[in-house]
Amino acid sequence: MPERVNPVLICARDVRAMTKGVALGGNSSSKYANSRAKRVLDLALAGLGLVASAPLWLVIAAAIVLEDGRPVLFVQKRVGKDNRHFGLLKFRSMIRQAEKLTGPVLASADDPRVTRVGRLLRATALDELPQLVNIFLGHMSFVGPRPERPELVARIVESCPEFTRRHVVRPGLTGPAQVFGHYETDPAEKLVYDLEYIRKASFWWDIRLILRSFWITFTGRWQERNGHVPGGPRLRPPAPPPSVSA
Repeated sequence: MPERVNPVLICARDVRAMTKGVALGGNSSSKYANSRAKRVLDLALAGLGLVASAPLWLVIAAAIVLEDGRPVLFVQKRVGKDNRHFGLLKFRSMIRQAEKLTGPVLASADDPRVTRVGRLLRATALDELPQLVNIFLGHMSFVGPRPERPELVARIVESCPEFTRRHVVRPGLTGPAQVFGHYETDPAEKLVYDLEYIRKASFWWDIRLILRSFWITFTGRWQERNGHVPGGPRLRPPAPPPSVSA
C-alpha cells in the first residue's frame, strides 16, 4: 500500500516553497534581535512579571499539589542561542513520570497524561509562567523562536539543516509561530515564521506580539488546533508530500 512520507523529511522543500516572495536574507538578523535594548526590555518585563505574578504562583502550586502531589515545577532540557542547552522551567501539567515508558514525546490533543489542573494551565499558557525566571537569567527572551528539545532538534536537522538558523537569537516565551500559528503547526511553517521574525525583529513588533499573546492567554485559546489570530507573514502552503510504494 502507498504510504505518506514523514513531513519532517520534506521540511527543506516546504521551507523553500513557503518562502517564495518572502526575502529571508540568508542567515541575516535584525540589529534589534540580539541588541541591548531587547535585553533591557526582557529584564524589565520579567522582573515586573515575577513580582506581579507571585500570588498566582502560590495558587497554582497549591492546585498542583492538591491534585497530584509534588513536584510543582518541571525542568526540561532545551536548545537555546548558539545551540547551548539550558533547563526550561514549567509548572507541571502532566502526571508524575509521564514519559517514563514512552520517552520524549509531544503532547497530543486530549492527552491522558495531562492533569485537570494541567489542562487549564495549558489552555492559558500559565504552565509557562516560570519561564520568566529563564528570561531574567538570560536563557530566553520574551519574543523569539520557541526552544525545542535536543532530541527533536536533532531529528529535524537531519533532513532540514535550515532549522539551526533559529538558534542565532535567544529563544522566546512567545513568537509569531505561536501567535499566528497553533499548537500543531508543522515545523517547516514554524521555521518560516521564526526566520521572518529574526530578520525583521523590532521593539514595536515585540510589543505587538506580547500584547497578542496576553489576549490569547485571557481567552484561554493556546491549545486550539487552529490559528489563533490572523495577520502573520504571507506564506505559500507547501505542495502535498509525494506518495511512495511500499
